Amino acid sequence: MPEPTLEICVDDAAGLAAAISGGADRIELCSALAVGGLTPTPGLMALAATAPIPVYAMIRPRPGDFVFSDDDVASMETDIDAVRSAGLPGVVLGATHPDGTLDTATLKRLIARASGPDLTLHRAFDLAPDFPAAIDTAIDLGFTRILTSGGARRAIDGLDALRAITAHAAGRIAIMAGSGVTADNAKAILALGVTDLHASASRAIAIPAGRATDLGYVAPGMKRTDAAMVAAFKRAMTTA
Repeated sequence: MPEPTLEICVDDAAGLAAAISGGADRIELCSALAVGGLTPTPGLMALAATAPIPVYAMIRPRPGDFVFSDDDVASMETDIDAVRSAGLPGVVLGATHPDGTLDTATLKRLIARASGPDLTLHRAFDLAPDFPAAIDTAIDLGFTRILTSGGARRAIDGLDALRAITAHAAGRIAIMAGSGVTADNAKAILALGVTDLHASASRAIAIPAGRATDLGYVAPGMKRTDAAMVAAFKRAMTTA
């Protein structure tokens, strides 16, 4: 069995540097991780393109659900063009119908626009009412991996579902566990047979005093990826 892959999600230049320094295997590049991650800026994509490890860009135009309008999809297509222009090797996508089933028409449209980059289906998958059917659809669409918490808020609370998801995938598509994944629970999650782990490996940072904070430009509860936490994660995965 190959060693599992650690993907670290980051939303700024400092997080990108920390993930690389700590030994991440792959990066999911976003903006606004506090709302689950949105499409990163072209400038951050360009910086990430110089990274020595693969960087995949989130394609998500707004917070909220994954039921996208035609205008949303048009925006996402333009964002995919920016990913291709930057030279990043992968994109992270997801779209659903109101009932949670995967929106195959929208996903086909976005995948056609990507035309080449590796594909991750993000946690829109967790809204699916039928996980086996959603796995089969993801495979048919050409996704390489599925990011999932097993439909729970935290992956550690969705172990039974993750076990069933991994069994149904049966090696046909990689299953990457994410949401609340830490060095402390990595061993229990890897024991299910998942191939990848996804985490922010972040610590809360002090809110600076000053005018920027006074005027509301600094959000409370800010976090940033920590290189030591990434390294601890890798050690935990190696010994799992």
